Amino acid sequence: MNLKEAFRFQNRLLELMSEAEAILSDEENITRVETTSLRKKVMPEAENEVELQEPDSPFADRINELSDFLLYLLEQRSALAAAIRRAKNGMELDLDTESGLNRQRQSIAAVFQRMAALRSSERLISGGGTGFRFNAEGNQVSYRCDLKRVVTINFDRNKIRKLSAKLYGEADSISTRLDIALVDTEVDCQAPFAVSDTFAEVFEDYCERTR
Repeated sequence: MNLKEAFRFQNRLLELMSEAEAILSDEENITRVETTSLRKKVMPEAENEVELQEPDSPFADRINELSDFLLYLLEQRSALAAAIRRAKNGMELDLDTESGLNRQRQSIAAVFQRMAALRSSERLISGGGTGFRFNAEGNQVSYRCDLKRVVTINFDRNKIRKLSAKLYGEADSISTRLDIALVDTEVDCQAPFAVSDTFAEVFEDYCERTR
């Protein structure tokens, strides 16, 4: 498998492990609850009624197998992680570092783009200003006046626009190299099942092979 397929398989393993953990974490799946209505104590002619609580999962009757299956998935995850690490070490491009830097390039470029979109403006706000003055009787009273709001950019828009374009260009170039590397880099690991297989299919296949 290539590195892109390895990452996809890694995500599928994590999903399957989460599903198995959820089943094992639900007490209704790992315990047997029996409720008996003691009717005979109050009515000698009646029979006690026993009711078993239905578990949430269809795999509740196979908890031991499911526990082993979860450890099997963990082993697969560990082996795959080691194979991915070896594949990354052989790459000319530092995948993790460049991916992180590229996210930062795109984030900064977006900030510059928003800055470049700003324009200077002037607006008159009717009655937007307030103040105090003394009237003819010598009393201090409030008054309102129009307010002129002037917004002026305090940076070189052309420079910021060029910086944004430069960063976006670099990010696109690195993204292309990363995409190529993901496809061209081989990972020495064989997936024991397809990423499209359901939880039940993977579990049943595991049980068949380990019996």
